[in-house]
Amino acid sequence: MPDYHDDLRLGHVLADAADAATMERFKALDLKVETKPDMTPVSEADKGAEELIRSQLQRARPRDAVLGEEFGSEGTGSRRWIIDPIDGTKNYVRGVPVWATLIALMERGEGGDRPVVGIVSAPALNRRWWAAEGLGAFTGRSLTSASRLQVSKVGRIQDASFAYSSLTGWEERGKLPGFLDLSRDCWRTRGYGDFWPYMMIAEGSVDICAEPELSLWDMAACAVVVSEAGGRFSGLDGKPGPHSGNAAASNGLLHEDLLSYLGDSTH
Repeated sequence: MPDYHDDLRLGHVLADAADAATMERFKALDLKVETKPDMTPVSEADKGAEELIRSQLQRARPRDAVLGEEFGSEGTGSRRWIIDPIDGTKNYVRGVPVWATLIALMERGEGGDRPVVGIVSAPALNRRWWAAEGLGAFTGRSLTSASRLQVSKVGRIQDASFAYSSLTGWEERGKLPGFLDLSRDCWRTRGYGDFWPYMMIAEGSVDICAEPELSLWDMAACAVVVSEAGGRFSGLDGKPGPHSGNAAASNGLLHEDLLSYLGDSTH
């Protein structure tokens, strides 16, 4: 099995640099915000953090390809770094501390590309989570000061805490009835949004989570962390990994139940 310790260490270095850059501009009164063609906001901090990560990767891993939310795809090869410089830009520009830099390494194998390293760094929450294939998932301030992550053992939907981002996406997919049924049947629902519910699944504080529309950079890092903590991460079609354009994540025990409410077979 490949050893991802060096890649994980590099990921932490990249996250440290991004944290310093994003925190410097967080709540800045002169923060410049533009609207992208899809009408979502992008700030100078998003672009600056991605440029910083790309330049460090160019020096440290010149042969690896890179895909980032703000500057697209660069390079070819069997290893590709996936970057979301600020996941939760809408929170960032409004001064809400729930946002993170997501950094993942994907590697090409027989079944296609799979995420093998993931770092989720949320400096305004003073939290960081990370994982690498075969090494487990952790949270802490650094590689040497960390605790192991483990998903919950909740086995019934009636006892489950369900996290989501918003209702409109489910309505657009025609899945709002299933979403509402799940909300009524589970123990608790909360709209934490973005990267955070996936990290809570890895920690065992949330049991199920789903989002109807996502990009690869939203999911790649989260998928490794959830999986290495003992959970399951798939698309709404049930296919493992971050390739379906949407996500269902769970402690594993509740995954089929989650898909029965929201999965693509319920059309």
